[in-house]
Amino acid sequence: MSTDTPIERLKAIMRRLRDPQSGCPWDLSQDYASLAPYTLEEASEVVDALERGDRDALRDELGDLLFQVVFLSQLGAEEGRFDFDVVAAGIADKLLRRHPHVFEDAAAAQDPSRSWDAIKAGERRGKGLHGVLADVPRSLPALSRAAKLGRRAARVGFDWDDAGGARAKVFEEIAELDAAAQRGDTVHMTEELGDLLLAVTSWSRHLGLDPETSLRKANRKFESRFAAMEAVAAEQGLDPDSLTAAQWDALWNEAKSRVQS
Repeated sequence: MSTDTPIERLKAIMRRLRDPQSGCPWDLSQDYASLAPYTLEEASEVVDALERGDRDALRDELGDLLFQVVFLSQLGAEEGRFDFDVVAAGIADKLLRRHPHVFEDAAAAQDPSRSWDAIKAGERRGKGLHGVLADVPRSLPALSRAAKLGRRAARVGFDWDDAGGARAKVFEEIAELDAAAQRGDTVHMTEELGDLLLAVTSWSRHLGLDPETSLRKANRKFESRFAAMEAVAAEQGLDPDSLTAAQWDALWNEAKSRVQS
């Protein structure tokens, strides 16, 4: 299998895997829908490697994600719709189009974010998508999608004036959730909890923070501390299934002293 570049070699391997006569049965059985969860998984593993600062893992995970791009492009080629080269050309054209301040128009360099927004809005209209929120993917994790919806709305002026306004909205939603909880109204509790999470993403944006990143870090910290707590319990001969609230609290404080982040 002689090819000139690593990407051409990868594309040739993909074609062989999908060969109807001599290909791999598993690869031949895949379609767009079956590859969707693998693509999400590989993208998540790239993010995990980035956040851990593991450059070796990042290299490997980028390869896995690239394979998903090549695989999906091969399916497109088999249908006669697009192939990897068309995909690569499309993103290259888009980058040139969205960066006139770099490649074309010196005047656009005065306000590149404004130019970027105007260009993206034109692209959405070209696809028949006329709303500001029209193409925010529904497949995004809910917290990430909420943050993106908020950013889009803010670009056209639908936003709090400052972080204080967003913060006040968070406490307003907490009060409404409390009121629904006191009534035992689970329908409205669900609705108010959603409103609270949405308000938190707005506050996060005004603080310059990404809520999805913050929550992932909190999850990792909780996992580390809980594992340390289990280790302390084992050292002390304690049965986790029979601990009192006070014992759990003591173990948690000990775990926090052992695991700082």
